[in-house]
Amino acid sequence: MKGGGNLVAAAFALTALSYGLARFGYGLLLPQIREDLPLGAVAAGWVSGGAFAAYCVGIVAASLLGARLGARMMAVLAGLTATLGVGLVALAPSTSVLGAAIALAGLSTGFTSPPLAAAVAQGFDGPARPKANGMINSGTAAGIVFSGIVAMVVGTAWRELYALFALIGGLITIWLWFALPAGSPVRRNDAGISQDLARPGLAGLCVAGFLMGVSSTAVWTFGAHILRSVLSFPEANIPVAWIALGLGGLAGSSTGMLVARFGIGSIHQAALFGIALCYGILAAATVAPLLAFAAMGLFGVAYIVSSGVLLIRGIALLPDRPELGLGIPFLAVASGQTVGAPLFGAVLDGAGPWAALLLFGAVTCGAMFERMQDVASPPLS
Repeated sequence: MKGGGNLVAAAFALTALSYGLARFGYGLLLPQIREDLPLGAVAAGWVSGGAFAAYCVGIVAASLLGARLGARMMAVLAGLTATLGVGLVALAPSTSVLGAAIALAGLSTGFTSPPLAAAVAQGFDGPARPKANGMINSGTAAGIVFSGIVAMVVGTAWRELYALFALIGGLITIWLWFALPAGSPVRRNDAGISQDLARPGLAGLCVAGFLMGVSSTAVWTFGAHILRSVLSFPEANIPVAWIALGLGGLAGSSTGMLVARFGIGSIHQAALFGIALCYGILAAATVAPLLAFAAMGLFGVAYIVSSGVLLIRGIALLPDRPELGLGIPFLAVASGQTVGAPLFGAVLDGAGPWAALLLFGAVTCGAMFERMQDVASPPLS
């Protein structure tokens, strides 16, 4: 498709903005934020949980309203929401305003993925869609790498960093208007959604997504805190670990090809095992701190591949509703993260980091019991 490369690039950039910067930048900058605002571990978890809850609301809204508004309008709305959210974080004078700003930023992530899936379905033939979706999904990792690099430069100036995110968000939002196809808003019979939700395989997919979401908050919300307060990482090394996470996640751009080669069930199991192994390596990093870099890199690979598998599987189950096929498993992930962030904070405060990591590693292993049935995947061009 002519212009398909520009569509993927703009969608990749929006994913980097809304997920990598607006949503997951909070975990990287949490230690600096806690020095400036009164924010304990439990409160930090609730702020993060609020963002994930807003993400749930955004996914539902985008899945239900996207067909009426069109993919381009919905994606532009995602860009605007992310830009406003990170801009408000930069100005937040109190914990309550910070919580509202992080929630607004979280809302943008819910608005992001469903319209991008719809745009890919509109712009690419079936065999090319898993590859395009996998590349777009890895934009999260690119945003994480960027935030880590910039954090190394600005140091503790977290407000200035969020202001830069807002500037970038405005530019990406303008780009989206020109890169995504306008399309024609359509009317769908939402009464058929109940039939869509009953499709075989969807319930198990949601269970796996929920448990993966719960477990992932150990790193996304508290990863930088663990590195700094538990492993005694120097301040300058924390962004480096975050960059390692993002670089590992860039491997997620090959998720579509991996699924085509090895099958969705095998890749699903391997990705979840990688997340669980990451927590074991983090625990061992008390005696060998360099292992923390390997743990963060492994988490980046495993999380992006896992979320990519959920995306591909959901769209395969609902090929006639790609925005819903993506939205439902991502809603399950977000629901799990909404529960997981305050839960990890509470266990961290009450029982310590190793008990929290062990518990969340066990939750990840629980998700492995949902064995996705391998499906034939068309060759990727």
